[in-house]
Amino acid sequence: MRRVALLVIHTGRRRSTDHARTVARDLIAAGFEVRVIAEEAADVELPGVVPITGLAAAEGAEIVFALGGDGTFLRAAELARPAKAPLLGINLGKVGFLAEAEIGDLDRAVRHVVDRNYTVDERLTLEVRAEIDGGQVIESWALNEVSVEKGQRAQMLELMVDVDGRPLSRYGCDGVVCATPTGSTAYAFSAGGPVVWPEVEALLLVPVSAHALFSKPLVTAPTSTFVITVDPYTTLAVMCCDGRRVYDLPPGTRVTVRRGGLPVRVVRLRPRPFTDRLVAKFGLPVDGWRGNPR
Repeated sequence: MRRVALLVIHTGRRRSTDHARTVARDLIAAGFEVRVIAEEAADVELPGVVPITGLAAAEGAEIVFALGGDGTFLRAAELARPAKAPLLGINLGKVGFLAEAEIGDLDRAVRHVVDRNYTVDERLTLEVRAEIDGGQVIESWALNEVSVEKGQRAQMLELMVDVDGRPLSRYGCDGVVCATPTGSTAYAFSAGGPVVWPEVEALLLVPVSAHALFSKPLVTAPTSTFVITVDPYTTLAVMCCDGRRVYDLPPGTRVTVRRGGLPVRVVRLRPRPFTDRLVAKFGLPVDGWRGNPR
């Protein structure tokens, strides 16, 4: 049976397309049909690569490769998630926290895929529904986070936050971040939230620059529901999903965030403690900030 792989590439970097060409060549030699997003196919310039368009690009794919940084990984997740295809990130960017392999592991990663020598983890996602006065409804999802933020730099945003149907607090703030454990090392971390191991099933709520006595980040049950109401008399708000899908929210909008029904399936090439990934990606000093006294 012919096997199918989809490559999602950061074409803005020349070396990314060079590495994508190498991956595609190796996969074709191993009997794969290799698909590339049509807009990126010209950069690969390799006979046998199949250009493809639309959100169904990963349909029927055995695996999706994301060759780039975390932004490329999140873009690839938009295609892999509805197809339930496993997603393998190869870091060609800077931190690349979501990636499983670095550029030096490229050949080994391809061999593991060809041999089907890998495991797949399911990552919790978020579903979001924004109800705007007048009847308009916006629905989206996120792997990392959904944020509701102020749309005008000079003005504070007034938000009311409910958790599980009960009022929690009203915040005058720059915004609120609702995150998954996967997203705990992204925007939520920068806003002062905790790092949560990806195996933990939980949701995070992190106020951003809140003018309040109680503005600590919260970790709730995975079954929790957050409702964020943009005050009718406050300024324009903006909702952002994974830094990719952005929507304007007028005052009075009601945003509901809960666990998504469809996870993102992430490839693991080998068992690796999350602690090791945290130390490597953040450059943590395991001997302490002052060095090892011995």
